Amino acid sequence: MTVRVNGKVVTPAGVIAQGCVEVKGDRISAVAEYPSGRDGHWIVPGFVDIHSHGGGGHTFTTGDAGQARAAAAFHLRHGTTSLVASLVSSPFELMRSATVAFAPLVRDGVLAGIHFEGPYLSAARCGAQNPEFLRDPSVDELTELIKVGEGAVRMVTLAPERPGALATMEMLTRHGVVAAVGHTDGTYEQTRAAVAAGASVGTHLFNGMRPVHHREPGPVVALLAAPNVICELVADGVHLHEGTLTFATSTAGPERCALVTDSMAAAGMPDGEYELGGQAVTVRDGVARLSPDGAIAGSTLTMDRALRNAVASGVPVPDAVRMASTTPALAVGLGDQVGSLQAGLRADLVVLDDDLEIVRVMRAGVWVE
Repeated sequence: MTVRVNGKVVTPAGVIAQGCVEVKGDRISAVAEYPSGRDGHWIVPGFVDIHSHGGGGHTFTTGDAGQARAAAAFHLRHGTTSLVASLVSSPFELMRSATVAFAPLVRDGVLAGIHFEGPYLSAARCGAQNPEFLRDPSVDELTELIKVGEGAVRMVTLAPERPGALATMEMLTRHGVVAAVGHTDGTYEQTRAAVAAGASVGTHLFNGMRPVHHREPGPVVALLAAPNVICELVADGVHLHEGTLTFATSTAGPERCALVTDSMAAAGMPDGEYELGGQAVTVRDGVARLSPDGAIAGSTLTMDRALRNAVASGVPVPDAVRMASTTPALAVGLGDQVGSLQAGLRADLVVLDDDLEIVRVMRAGVWVE
């Protein structure tokens, strides 16, 4: 059976003002002009979130498969059709058990992969990461995780200044795992060395990083300047001022900026008390902070809201869509499967009204209830 979805179709080449996405089975079969005589809804590719710790009251950080399924289902209703489950700094035993638990979900398509945000991070820039678990990078640990994950491990965030980080990044790259720079107090030169070693993502740019200084540019400038690095941006109005968001976007371009949520279990939930990586988190007015020190502890963001926030800050809709779908898919090696409305790719799409609020979501050719 063929399904046709008509409206303003956002493609990698631009917007088809009166267009149609044709779906057969779980694939996009065609994208073309389809004059209808009236303006329709926005038709955009399903969102790809490469950095989420949970949502809807459920978390990825404990390695529980049931929690992971529920968190993925919550974000799917908000248009995220491809979701990488991010863990926080943890003992190796938890990292391994989570990999074993999540690998079947990756094979089944519930998750798009696993991201280890730590524990190989800077103590000086650990943010909401539990300092108890921070340690130097271990090739042995990651080799084991890659082995038991059987392709599920997709990204690892490291601080390049830690001993062994560069060799670890080279190893990850050889195994097809994305090496990301984040939670770092490293210098400009150390960050450039990480890029040379294979790092290709900047984890939530600006946040958890040595700040920019005119005599020591630091990791932010090094990552923005590297043509092969994609920079994550948390567009929740808390992690980044809208001027910072638009500066990064105009500097690196939408093809190198990826919107992410960095969401935790509290996304979509009421204010209150939560937990992240063994640490108490208080959510007030939708902002998650560690208790009692006040450090930002992830977000309560969803990808549809990130898209709206980016557009409200001045990013054009086609660019914001690229940042929410196409660019993050490319960042983690999924660009040949998802992330854009092109014939042959998986039929993931989101229908948005003129306020960019979700009307319907399709994943693999099936409308989400």
